[in-house]
Amino acid sequence: MTTHYDPDRATAAIGSGQCVSGDFRLWVKGGHREDDMPFIASNGLTEAGTEKTIAAGGMSVHYHDVGAGEPVLFLHSYGPGTTGWITFHKVVGQLSQHFRCILMDMPNFSKTGPIVYREGVHAVQARTGVALLDALGIGEAHWVGNSQGGQSAMVAAISYPERVRKFVMGGSHIGTGGDRYLMANRPSEGSRATQQAIADPSPENIRRYLRVHIDDESLLTDELVDYIHHAHTWSPEFLAARAQSVSLPHDYTPDLAGIKAPVLLIHGRYDRMVAFEVSIAILNHIENSRLVLLNSCGHWPPFEKPAEWTAQVLAFLTGY
Repeated sequence: MTTHYDPDRATAAIGSGQCVSGDFRLWVKGGHREDDMPFIASNGLTEAGTEKTIAAGGMSVHYHDVGAGEPVLFLHSYGPGTTGWITFHKVVGQLSQHFRCILMDMPNFSKTGPIVYREGVHAVQARTGVALLDALGIGEAHWVGNSQGGQSAMVAAISYPERVRKFVMGGSHIGTGGDRYLMANRPSEGSRATQQAIADPSPENIRRYLRVHIDDESLLTDELVDYIHHAHTWSPEFLAARAQSVSLPHDYTPDLAGIKAPVLLIHGRYDRMVAFEVSIAILNHIENSRLVLLNSCGHWPPFEKPAEWTAQVLAFLTGY
């Protein structure tokens, strides 16, 4: 499904304090219009200015394509309203000076899809990533993910090893459906807040969900709440597709030892969605792996600690 910008409809909505459904390029709030949203990359790039859509994997895939060089496929975090742009917009400006950065929106997130599936969600996402690379004529790429995106990069390294050079993950489980924790509680506090926001995506529940995911509460702005709320609720078709889709559990633990691609794990010390003990477990299973733990950081390291996160990813992708 493709949506189009309607200037007459947008103008009529100005002053009503609402989002213009179906298009992220115009945000209407407080009696004025703010183009391209307040989330701008460090090099001045905007979400609307870099967005593209292509047919891949039997659906319309929405993505951003920035920079030149070796291709890097970015896969975003989990949770209502997350997108490739909101997860990585703080780091893409610097990384695009070195790489061709392709920020893919996952199926049933942002404007990719909608589809209905009944299988492990990370298998769906990894397959969609490969389909996007095929559509762009790219054979092999680095994969960089956070949360669900990191686990989908891991699944790609297992299922399509010839398509993955190196990959970055963190805040990610090993198994689709979650893992048994040794020390942390399950379901986690972050998982409970996420499910509450999905069941009732009110601005209040979105704010509560973000407060659990982000350690630095100064980053939890009204603009972020509005963005996440709109990105999750803008389309009845996407809401229906999510409700009808079923992610089947699958444990990837037995497959980890066979991963040959080098992996960098970056995890927030105060992640309340996925305990950092999971990254320690992954480190123990994958021979060519290394782990960075970022202090004073929650579930979204590229958003909370962009400078530290970028430095680690650049060193990994360009060096060892």
